[in-house]
Amino acid sequence: PAAMSRRVVRQSKFRHVFGQPVKADQMYEDIRVSKVTCDSSFCAVNPKFVAIIVESGGGGAFIVLPLAKTGRVDKNHPLVTGHTAPVLDIDWCPHNDNVIASASEDTTVMVWQIPDYVPVRNITEPVVTLEGHSKRVSIISWHPTARNVLLSAGCDNLVILWNVGTGEMLLALEDMHTDLIYNVGWNRNGSLLVTTCKDKKVRVIDPRKQQIVAEKTKPHDGTRPIRAIFVADGKIFTTGFSRMSERQLGLWDLKNFEEPIALQEMDTSNGVLLPFYDADSSIVYLCGKGDSSIRYFEITDEAPFVHYLNTYSSKEPQRGMGFMPKRGLDVSKCEIARFFKLHERKCEPIVMTVPRKSDLFQDDLYPDTPGPEPALEADEWLSGKDAEPILISLRDGYVPIKNRELKVVKKNILDSKPPPGSRRSHSTCDSDFSQPALEEVLEEIRALKELVQAQEKRISDLENKLCQFTNGTD
Repeated sequence: PAAMSRRVVRQSKFRHVFGQPVKADQMYEDIRVSKVTCDSSFCAVNPKFVAIIVESGGGGAFIVLPLAKTGRVDKNHPLVTGHTAPVLDIDWCPHNDNVIASASEDTTVMVWQIPDYVPVRNITEPVVTLEGHSKRVSIISWHPTARNVLLSAGCDNLVILWNVGTGEMLLALEDMHTDLIYNVGWNRNGSLLVTTCKDKKVRVIDPRKQQIVAEKTKPHDGTRPIRAIFVADGKIFTTGFSRMSERQLGLWDLKNFEEPIALQEMDTSNGVLLPFYDADSSIVYLCGKGDSSIRYFEITDEAPFVHYLNTYSSKEPQRGMGFMPKRGLDVSKCEIARFFKLHERKCEPIVMTVPRKSDLFQDDLYPDTPGPEPALEADEWLSGKDAEPILISLRDGYVPIKNRELKVVKKNILDSKPPPGSRRSHSTCDSDFSQPALEEVLEEIRALKELVQAQEKRISDLENKLCQFTNGTD
């Protein structure tokens, strides 16, 4: 008993992290958040913009707002509309804050260039459309360190890696998943993937070798969806459900995937827990879909390995959640995370802070963090190279870079032999100059010609009038 009373409270600078919502005028109001039932986070944020999947009649759309544009959103604010069915997932490019990818029920992935100014009309033309899935695409995720490498996963149980810069498929991971894929996550340098699947397996995949390097059946016994992410040192963090339908979290080591390092029961709510991980602080934040709280845990090397820190609680449930990259945070306020919580009709930023008395830069809270420069080109990565993220200091805060254009260079169809096997139909290049496309271009040229001729006639008419007018005044 005496020994019990002397138990030391674990030392951690994150023990007192607290969350609070921003003031009412700093929220984004009057947004019709999508009602599609899908376990995506519906929101993506970066140091320039917040993007939210919205309700849209007929097609699929999302809205992009400059971060500073808080308050009521004008009902005529332009949308990004190009998909012909609901948008299911969106993800900002980590290496270009003006580029975002969207995945849709229409089986395509589109990549968009968003201007720094607010456009007048809807953005309807993607920079590139990636076609290769045969069913709806519910997951997309950019490679953390290689430029223009994008992953998509569809309800065809297929994971495809794309080179966005050429619009081509780099790799298709077929025959690995026997059922619906729930989520996919990269490790820190993008050499491995972790996936969860309806077949109750967690797989660790080397995408370039197209091999499953480790796999765990039923990390959680329950039947509801599992999610998995990489955390530090190649460990894997999972959320799922016990046989008694309690929500659980687990920590696993790839070297010994059989036994969990930690397995904890949480509660009996039925919303899927979306995990968000901050590598700089080793904190995992768990946001349940339909919950009104965010729980957070610190992961360390000593038992019990996953240490409960605290819970941010609010009154209203979250429909989705955006998670700001580290370089978008306010270091002067000791902000270590910022969430963008979606309600039915608004988006509410929630700030996580470490209380500190000093006004100086707290370098223990802000180690150098991944910046916007890619460490590799797509073909270097494909050929087997790996590189850690290129880090930047946040000492003076992060200043977003000016809009950089994403250029897509399509290869000439005549330069390459058709790919072997039956995947021909999935290649994007054979549709590049189909008959309908050619006719469309010719039609456009005809229309332009007519327009030019009409303008020429109008100009000469005006010139004649002007001549009569000036002659008449002499």
